[in-house]
Amino acid sequence: MKQIPYWMDTAPALPDRSGKDLPDEADVVVIGGGLTGLSTAYHAARKGARVVLVEKDQVGSGASGRNGSHCNPGITISPAQARKRYGQERARELYDAFRDAVDVVEELAVREKIDCDFHRAGRLGAICKPQHFEGLQAKQRDLAENFGHETVVLSKSELRAELGTDYYHGALLDPLGAAIHVGKFVVGLAGAAERAGAEIHERNAATGLTRFPGGGFSVETLHGTIRAKQVMAATDAYTDKSMPWFRKRLINVGSFIIVTEPLGEARAKELIPNGRLLVAHKNVGNYVRLTPDNRLAFGGRARFAPSNPASDVKSGDILKREMTEIFPQLAGTRIDYVWGGMVGFSWDRVPHAGDVNGLYYSMGYCGHGVQMATYMGRAVAEMMDGKPEANPMRGFGFPKVPVPFYNGTPWFLPFGGAYYKAKDRLL
Repeated sequence: MKQIPYWMDTAPALPDRSGKDLPDEADVVVIGGGLTGLSTAYHAARKGARVVLVEKDQVGSGASGRNGSHCNPGITISPAQARKRYGQERARELYDAFRDAVDVVEELAVREKIDCDFHRAGRLGAICKPQHFEGLQAKQRDLAENFGHETVVLSKSELRAELGTDYYHGALLDPLGAAIHVGKFVVGLAGAAERAGAEIHERNAATGLTRFPGGGFSVETLHGTIRAKQVMAATDAYTDKSMPWFRKRLINVGSFIIVTEPLGEARAKELIPNGRLLVAHKNVGNYVRLTPDNRLAFGGRARFAPSNPASDVKSGDILKREMTEIFPQLAGTRIDYVWGGMVGFSWDRVPHAGDVNGLYYSMGYCGHGVQMATYMGRAVAEMMDGKPEANPMRGFGFPKVPVPFYNGTPWFLPFGGAYYKAKDRLL
């Protein structure tokens, strides 16, 4: 059993981008080599900026290469919550951005000829209790009437044509949901950024920032210092102590995934006949899909613990039990991969982007990072080019941190996890 992400293990090999000399200056320095940083670098370089990206490990080594490889429309809070919080017009703008983000991923893959298995598989948002079916119908009406988004409600009996299980009691099918091989997309986007003129420096962490009184920054790294007119922080859940302001505004939650042995086409189709993406509508749910080589990838929060080798194995055992509860026919199936990673959540469960004293950022994707990180990288490049209206998160601002003396270590997660699991059982 490999303790590495399936997506990066089955992607083309990354070139070694370490050991290069930093230039003395750049127009834009991007800190972080995930999808946010790569997309920012790509789009800024295409505008003619001299861009340098520094990554403390290797591109895609954080959440961008460790996720469930879903690329779905849908806001991180419910449409009704968004309308109540922001008003109908602003909620619609936000929802449209989440929907457009999937298009941006597709357009990038086509334009740059990134072979990443992108296709509109459709997403099933499944409910686990029969009493939630009316809420599913209400959400469908809300999406159609107030957000211009057409979805299909499936009853428990109709869902049997989509899933080889009776575990769920209905689902909302979003036909715009897309599957992607995120490892191949990361590799392809890094290459596209370099072709556009961006420099990528791996295994060279940014260790400090100094603002100049007249504008611009000095960016200290492990292997030198570079002067930049503009800096973009693209570190999300992997933000370290060099940027404490952001760390305390994010809750970093562990998420874990197992991938089975190859099942063969016939057996895979017994599980998910039409190749849909599956997400359970629960506070602590699972996200599931078939891989391009007919394995089942099954992910979830599992233990509300940080990711490390021992924790990943324990979480994998939990996920296997959950997987076989939903799909009993997989009992005895070998697990070939298990891994974990961190997901950045904001306190109000929406992404945040903008600038703090001239330092640009986009963080807190709350589990919607594949599409939103790519989209927001483009948006930040526009913002740095003097177009603040390109930011769909403008004006939100990070909420006040509700936990006194919080410094970015979420000691309270086991308690929160127990609370939400209890809610799932009782409500």
